[in-house]
Amino acid sequence: MRVQIRRPVLDAIAAGTVTLAFRRWDRPRVRPGGTQRTPVGVLEFTAVDPVDEADLTAEDARAAGFADLAALRSAQRGSTQRGEGQLYRITVRPAGPDPRVALRAKRRLSQAERAELDVRLARMDRASAHGPWTAAVLGLIADNPGVRAPDLAARMGRETLPFKRDVRKLKELGLTESLEVGYRISPRGRAYRRG
Repeated sequence: MRVQIRRPVLDAIAAGTVTLAFRRWDRPRVRPGGTQRTPVGVLEFTAVDPVDEADLTAEDARAAGFADLAALRSAQRGSTQRGEGQLYRITVRPAGPDPRVALRAKRRLSQAERAELDVRLARMDRASAHGPWTAAVLGLIADNPGVRAPDLAARMGRETLPFKRDVRKLKELGLTESLEVGYRISPRGRAYRRG
């Protein structure tokens, strides 16, 4: 599971000025020691503790990036999850760069790396309910950088969410990267496509 964190908060976590997040869940969605890749690097969750809203402190508010305790409480009451589930205090810290950044920056592939990608992409194609897709999606993104995912999905006659899941699989291999809008082929992806 992932914790949705807005970009300004991610930047503050990376800078070390925010060390806590609060979420209301029916059960914890992250665990201590777990990590999450984000646009600012990898985050580590070092503690996930249930807390009563009445027990929140001014120190909690500051550590979560709020001006004061009233602002933190107001944010909890104004959340879409208001009043539902247990409130959790999540301690978070930066845990290093996203390893996919270095991977996707590679401009040359060894024969072994190319063979491994061939095997993994073929496995994805075989496992797909809608047939082989990896080469088509890589080609579509290469020809249409910065185009919205719904528009790309429509060009392939696919629904947006399954299409985005497939693109994430390519991103995990360092072949694509996300933009503010849409995607582009990474240097590693271009090297792979050159054959």
